[in-house]
Amino acid sequence: MKNIGDGMVNVDEMEGYQKIDKYNAESIEIISAHYRKIISAIGEDPDREGLLKTPERVAKSLQFLTHGYDLDPEKILRDAMFREDYKQMVIVKDIEIYSLCEHHMLPFFGKAHVAYIPNQYIVGLSKIPRVVDAFARRLQVQERLTTQIKNCIQHTLKPLGVAVVIEAQHLCMQMRGIQKQNSITTTSDFTGAFLNETTRAEFIHLIGSKLK
Repeated sequence: MKNIGDGMVNVDEMEGYQKIDKYNAESIEIISAHYRKIISAIGEDPDREGLLKTPERVAKSLQFLTHGYDLDPEKILRDAMFREDYKQMVIVKDIEIYSLCEHHMLPFFGKAHVAYIPNQYIVGLSKIPRVVDAFARRLQVQERLTTQIKNCIQHTLKPLGVAVVIEAQHLCMQMRGIQKQNSITTTSDFTGAFLNETTRAEFIHLIGSKLK
C-alpha cells in the first residue's frame, strides 16, 4: 500500500503483473460504513468471517466503477489531436462498455461503435475508447451515454459528422423486473454528414460487417 497525494494506491504484484488501484481513503471509509449498515438491513451479519471485509471491498469496487467522474473526456481528445487532410469515415467499433444503471445501480454492458469524418483534425485511435470509458464509468442511462459520447467528439474535434451506436444488455431487465434474458437495447445518435441517409447507411453496414 502506498500513499499518493490525498488518496491511496494498492499495488498487487504477482508473476510480473502489476495491478494498481487508486482510491480516495476518506470516501472508502464513508462508503464502507454505509454498506455495513446495508448488510445488516438485509438480514445478514456484517461481523461474520466472510463479510468482515465486504464493505471495504464494495466501496473500492464502487469507486473504480465510477472513476469516470474524475476524467475529462474533452481533454483526453485534445491531448492527441493531429492536423491531417483526411475526410473519409473513421470508425472504431466493438468498443466494450461496462456501466451502472442509475436507476438500480446494476450493471449494463455491451459494445459501442463510434465514427467521425475529420475536418482538419484526427485523433489518436485509442482516445475514442477512452472517451467511451470516461462516460461509461459513471451512473448512467444508455440514452445519455450515447449522446454524451457524440457531443464530446463533435464539440472537441469539430468534425464533419459523428455517429455513435451502442448495443447493451441491462441486468436490471435480466435479473429483476421483466427478467428477459436475451433482450438487447440499441441506441444511436448522429450529427452532420451522418444525418445523410447514404452516409449513415454506409456506417451501419460497416459496423455490421466482418472485414477480412
